[in-house]
Amino acid sequence: MEIAARVAQGGAEAEARFAEAVLTEAWAQDRAFLAGIAAYRRHPYTRAMEEPAAIWAEGGSRLLDYAPGSGAPVVLLVPSLINRAYILDLKPQKSLLRFLAGAGLRPLLLDWGEPGALEARFTLTDYIAGRLERAMGAVAVPMILAGYCMGGLLTLAAALRRPEMVRGLALLATPWDFHAPEPARAQALAAILPALEPAMAITGLLATDLMQMLFTCLAPYETPVKYRHFGKLDQAGASAELFVALEDWLNDGVPLAAPVARACLGEWYGENTPGRGEWTVAGAPVQPARLACPSFVAIPSRDRIVPPESALALAERLPGAHIHRPAAGHIGMAAGRRAEAELWRPLRDWCHGL
Repeated sequence: MEIAARVAQGGAEAEARFAEAVLTEAWAQDRAFLAGIAAYRRHPYTRAMEEPAAIWAEGGSRLLDYAPGSGAPVVLLVPSLINRAYILDLKPQKSLLRFLAGAGLRPLLLDWGEPGALEARFTLTDYIAGRLERAMGAVAVPMILAGYCMGGLLTLAAALRRPEMVRGLALLATPWDFHAPEPARAQALAAILPALEPAMAITGLLATDLMQMLFTCLAPYETPVKYRHFGKLDQAGASAELFVALEDWLNDGVPLAAPVARACLGEWYGENTPGRGEWTVAGAPVQPARLACPSFVAIPSRDRIVPPESALALAERLPGAHIHRPAAGHIGMAAGRRAEAELWRPLRDWCHGL
C-alpha cells in the first residue's frame, strides 16, 4: 500500500517507471526459472542403486530386506501409494533404510509397485487389511511399523487391526486432520474429483500427471522458486546432485487405483473423515486412541504437503505419543541434506529404546 501511494503521488512518470521495473523483474525471474529447468534437464545424474532381495511378493508389491539373516529388531517401512518407495533408499549416503541397517536394526521396505489390473480395483481396505497385513505376516515376528506420509495412515490402521504383530508405530509426516489449518484448500482439491472421473472411468486409475497437478495446487509457487535456486548452484556439486535425485523421484510417480483416489480426495480431503473420527477400514472405525503400542510421531516444521497442524491432530489422539519436530520439510526430513540429524538418528534411538 505504501509503495502504491508513493507511485500515485509521483504521477504518470512514476507509474511508468514502476511498471517497467515490475516487468523487468518478472522477466528476470522467468529467465531464471527456465534456466533452472534447462540445467536440471542437462544434469548427468542417474540413480544407480542395487536393490536387496525380496522376501515376499504379491502382484506388483515386494518386501525388500535390507539386513537379511539378522536377528535384530524388524522395522517395516511403508511409503505412500502415490510415490515410488525408493525415497527411503535414494542414494548410498541418503538412505534411511541403509542407515537403520547399519545401526543394528533389520529394516524392510514395502515397495507397493505399480497397480496392475487387479490393484486397479483395490480400495484402501484391500491395501491395508489385505496386502499390508499379508506382508506383515510374511515377517512372522512382532515388528516396528513405520509409515511415511500416506503410509502412516495405512500403518496406523494395520496396527489397530493386528496389535499382536506390532511392537511400536512410527508415523512420519502423517496427515490426520485434512482441514487443518485451511479447510478451503482441502475442499478445493476435493472439488476437482468430478473432473477426474471421466479419465478414471476409462483406465481405472488416477494418472501420475494428474496427481502431479494436484500436488502443485498445494504449493503453486514452490516449483519456480526451487528451480531458480537450483540454477544458481554449482552444477558439479553435491547439492545439485541431491536436488536432481529428489526431483527425479518426484517426477517418477505411480498411478493410483481409482477407488483409492476417490477415498483420498472425496473422503479425506473433502469430508475430513479421519479428523472427524469417521474413517473406516473393513467396516471398523480407525481410532488412534485405541493404539496399544508405543508411538513416535515426526512432524516436520516446514512441511507444505502435510501441514504440521494436520499431523499434530493425530499425535494428540495417540496415547503417550513421542512427538519429534524436525526442522525440515516433508521430503527433506526423509532424504534431504540434514535428514540424518533431523530424523534418522532420533528414529533409530526410539526404535532401540523399545
